[in-house]
Amino acid sequence: MVNYFIVLFAITLVYFSSAERLVIYIRLIGFQGLLLCGIAFVELNEVNTANLVFIVSETLLFKTFLIPYLLFRIINRSGVSKVHRQALPGFYLLVFSIVALLTSVILANSLINPFVNTIYLVIALYTLFTGMLLIVTHRLIISHLIGFLIIENAVFIFSLAVGNEMPMLINVGILLDIFVGVLILGFFGLRLKPQTNELTRLKD
Repeated sequence: MVNYFIVLFAITLVYFSSAERLVIYIRLIGFQGLLLCGIAFVELNEVNTANLVFIVSETLLFKTFLIPYLLFRIINRSGVSKVHRQALPGFYLLVFSIVALLTSVILANSLINPFVNTIYLVIALYTLFTGMLLIVTHRLIISHLIGFLIIENAVFIFSLAVGNEMPMLINVGILLDIFVGVLILGFFGLRLKPQTNELTRLKD
């Protein structure tokens, strides 16, 4: 069952490369949170019950419901609904996404470790590269925000890669995830005005 979750998670990353509406991005973020919840529940069989409940609650409540809700509020307040027209065309993003996947596979196989789940390492690297692609190739601040949230999911999957051997690492990853998520949403989201449809790029 975990393999199905992993495949679905990888498919959501591909959709990030072709979607043109921010609403789709937000729904994919929520769906990724649901998949991470399922992966943590099924995979972390050696983690004690208290930690497992904390992990599942964080992924289900924070990633699946709270973050998408706040993102929907942001786009409703800003009036921005589509990816900026000057972003890199979807075809090139898809090509870069495929290259990122191949690179992730090569790196993960070159870093084989008996204590690290190679499949999770591949998906974590691919998630990291996808988030970086969104940040580098898009001009809307909200797209950059979503890119940072995808990178947070990569951190979570990195912690899952060694979860059964180092359960405390998952708790550290979750706390970092929550802290950075709240910081990013607060910095970018709560400062957006209704006129931010004109604010399309980050400047120094």
